[in-house]
Amino acid sequence: MKASKVAYKPVGMLLGAVSGAVAGAVFKQVWTVVGHDADAPDATDQDRGWQEILIAAALQGAIFAVVKAAVDRSGATAVHRLTGTWPG
Repeated sequence: MKASKVAYKPVGMLLGAVSGAVAGAVFKQVWTVVGHDADAPDATDQDRGWQEILIAAALQGAIFAVVKAAVDRSGATAVHRLTGTWPG
């Protein structure tokens, strides 16, 4: 395994945690507007319909994927600029 991959592992783990927190906050704000409710439905929420639950899950998944990709790409770009090697 290349040294750049090993060195990037802790950075990647930290960025993963940050991206999860950011994505959660973004989803909460978006759901407040889209769902007209402060709390997104859980899959086992008896008082919510299928459509609302599936829309919330799809929206949450999309937001998490986009935020994770943006944070991962930004971190890799920063490491490349600092070290001259791409961490991948």
